[in-house]
Amino acid sequence: MTVIVRDVRAEDAEGFARVRRAALPFMLATAEQLRFDWTHAHPDGHERPLVAVAEDGGIIGTAQVRIAHDAPEPGIGSVNVYMDPAHAGRGGGSLLLRAAEEHLAEHGARTLYSWVVDAPENLAWAERRGYAPSRSAYFLRLDLTAAELPPLQAPPAGVELLTAEDFSADPRPLFELDALTTADEPGDVGAELDDYAHWLATTWEHPLFDRALTTVAVVDDVPAAFTAAQTDGLGRYNTGMTGTAPAYRGRGLAKLVKNTSLHRARAAGRTEALTGNDTGNAPMLAINEWFGYQVAAREVRHVRKIG
Repeated sequence: MTVIVRDVRAEDAEGFARVRRAALPFMLATAEQLRFDWTHAHPDGHERPLVAVAEDGGIIGTAQVRIAHDAPEPGIGSVNVYMDPAHAGRGGGSLLLRAAEEHLAEHGARTLYSWVVDAPENLAWAERRGYAPSRSAYFLRLDLTAAELPPLQAPPAGVELLTAEDFSADPRPLFELDALTTADEPGDVGAELDDYAHWLATTWEHPLFDRALTTVAVVDDVPAAFTAAQTDGLGRYNTGMTGTAPAYRGRGLAKLVKNTSLHRARAAGRTEALTGNDTGNAPMLAINEWFGYQVAAREVRHVRKIG
């Protein structure tokens, strides 16, 4: 079978999302989300989503390609290749990777990172192409229809539980909390959130971002902890980020906001809760285990030096 690789088109969104869900069923992927992401990509990221297309025109593989413009260190690129499992082994993944690497090198990347689903054939594929494993992360899943969530608890004195909707008139305090917690999130590529306008356009207005389920703990009128909720309209709920400002850690606020959000999600008819954790992030893994989340899959971050 002949496979070609080309730049994504707006009409590819449905096929792109279908492949992503097939290859990575523990992450949310919708056509609306993808079209939004492509339209609002930061120019400094030089993003170039690619698709592998079969002879009949069907999309059988995808690649997410970008320069990590928000990293403090220059010259870092990322490429994540996902193939429809029904069409693996036809060379589409290699073609996607080659095109992605050429694009990133042209835009100054010298270190490439890629997430690889933890399966022997996937790990071997990455190794043959010069990628070495580094850190890893879990995909976690919780069945909200059957889970016995911890009982809801009243917030302690001086703590108020709000939603992101309560900040609609002025979201900047949430941006500042997001930036503060993102700065020390575990990972091998740091990120700095310093563009409020871009955050508003790409995070606050994102079609998956659920303001009603995103829960914020406010201490003495200061946002101190939050859990950001995403929903896909298909019954699935994902925790995109749970973070606590350093000055407020150790008070149980992460558990408080996450438990409240999970209860609200189930009350709103969501049936499946998803999240992800770095395998070395013991505190958040313990919290998620307390809620009843179970490991659904594992991804391994790979790195390759070029140039």
